[in-house]
Amino acid sequence: MNPEPSIPLRNRVIVGLSGGVDSAVAAHRLLEAGQEVEALFMKNWEEDDAQGYCAAAEDLADARAVAERLGIRLHTVNFATEYWDQVFASFLDEYRALRTPNPDVLCNKEIKFAAFLDHALGLGADAIATGHYARLTQDANGHHLHRCADEAKDQTYFLHLLNQEQLAQAHFPLADITKSEVRAIARRLGLANAEKKDSTGICFIGERRFGDFLARYLPREPGPIETPEGLRLGEHQGLAYYTIGQRQGLGVGGIASGREAPWYVAVKDSTDNRLIVVQDSHHPLLMSTGLDALRPHWISGRRPDPLPFRCLARLRHRQPLQVCELLSGDDLGCRVRFDEPQRAVTPGQSIVFYRDSECLGGAVIERGWNDPPSR
Repeated sequence: MNPEPSIPLRNRVIVGLSGGVDSAVAAHRLLEAGQEVEALFMKNWEEDDAQGYCAAAEDLADARAVAERLGIRLHTVNFATEYWDQVFASFLDEYRALRTPNPDVLCNKEIKFAAFLDHALGLGADAIATGHYARLTQDANGHHLHRCADEAKDQTYFLHLLNQEQLAQAHFPLADITKSEVRAIARRLGLANAEKKDSTGICFIGERRFGDFLARYLPREPGPIETPEGLRLGEHQGLAYYTIGQRQGLGVGGIASGREAPWYVAVKDSTDNRLIVVQDSHHPLLMSTGLDALRPHWISGRRPDPLPFRCLARLRHRQPLQVCELLSGDDLGCRVRFDEPQRAVTPGQSIVFYRDSECLGGAVIERGWNDPPSR
């Protein structure tokens, strides 16, 4: 049984064992395929362990239990310095600039498929594997990243910054199975983490009250929450603490003689330190027919040609794929127009491009825009 039939497996593979069920089953499937398998547990965050937010000690115990159950050697390594310098510092810079970054994307590029890969190769590995839900193929044009069998769990959005060299030395053994099948395998193997819930916190930092966590690094700069017409509704804690389209945590209610409906963040006005909110989830201030993005990355190493290029894209993890057209693009940026207007185009997040099942790459959203109305 070969998890990725189109890519010949090497002899010695080191699996990034996180303590979760996905990486545990990934290791098992490689063993089933006849590979020599070892594991590596990465710790990448030093603070807050005593407060119960960063569950590194618990995760390490789970990883050890899995390694013992599977009969594989477990290595450990601390990448806290690399994580801070290459991921978290950028994360804070983006929030200071009032953007909303996605640290998981950069973490995959700089830690899981760079620092981990280099360390594993130094331990004598021929390749690495992770529990990501994604699929790899290879042909005369190189290595290709595809969406996996379980569309609800697909993680290609977070992997779009990987390059040919990284993909050439990586395996995703869960490519062809669903999450429910993963848990069934774990139960059959008697793994203690078979029912462990999926992590939903910041990559390697854990689940916590995000506003309180961010306040440790960025000052709170309160200002007014207002309607587009200038009616004051309350006070925000700092524009950096909010994201476009956000509904929860605004702390505002209804207005006299106004309709009862949720409020959504529509604009972060840095000039006057105002947070502009609207009640319609598809208010014109929240909708864009196109966007500009920065620093495009193409997995093949080449931009799709010729332009304009029609493809699919998503602006956030698990968003249904949207039909769009890449209008222009170079090494610095690109411009995209959508067939249907998009809600909450968020600076700092990623737009990721697809051709059918293949993930082509992506870019960092700079701003949304709207075409002039047709006459």
